[in-house]
Amino acid sequence: MNLLIGIDDTDNLESRGTGYRVRQLANWLAENQLAVPNGITRHQLLVDPQIPYTSHNSSACLSIESDSAFLVWDACREYLLRESAPGSDAGLCLAPLEFVTEQAIAFGRRAKLEVLTMHEAEQVASKSGIRLAGLTGTGGGIIGALAGVGLRRAGDDGRFLWLPGLRELRGAYPVAQICSMGHIDRVCTLEGADLAPETLVDVGEWVRPVLRGGQATLYVEEHQHECYVVPKDRIKLLSN
Repeated sequence: MNLLIGIDDTDNLESRGTGYRVRQLANWLAENQLAVPNGITRHQLLVDPQIPYTSHNSSACLSIESDSAFLVWDACREYLLRESAPGSDAGLCLAPLEFVTEQAIAFGRRAKLEVLTMHEAEQVASKSGIRLAGLTGTGGGIIGALAGVGLRRAGDDGRFLWLPGLRELRGAYPVAQICSMGHIDRVCTLEGADLAPETLVDVGEWVRPVLRGGQATLYVEEHQHECYVVPKDRIKLLSN
């Protein structure tokens, strides 16, 4: 079954961020043969003085295939309790794809615009049959964890931190090879024009597809008759 795992607030000012932690979690689940990781997305939430966060107030969502949601839940819980940084307020969310209701999606979208509460997160999760738990500190990370799952399911927010083979891409490749090597669904211009499979694209050293229409979408642009991935700063703006 396809499961979405949301995590948030696993770090402190001295530790590696949640993006790093969720990549390590994906590796750990795979190494222990508990799941096949499909991809990790980063979702930017509201930055507001009322919201405690370490650096950017972003959450992460890991998509996996697994035969047992129960074993995955216990494994993720064990891993985050062990690896979350001192002083963190780690939250964990786990949901089969079909359990992520419109209410959960709406919660994710609201988290980009409003200050939400742990009680609201718990209510939405309970009504949707989604597992949600605070693991360290105040447990306030449940808000971002649920929001990340909702936004990932909605399919039009954030950018991919990891896909199988994505971080091995360096230099120039035909579009077809980019898609097969990096598990990217679509390569197109910012105007939405798809590139032909044989078109050569220089991906540089920072390849981060965005999530659009439920697809891992790599945006490119042309300079002097050559195609390049859209620069990092613009991708960050597009995916926030």
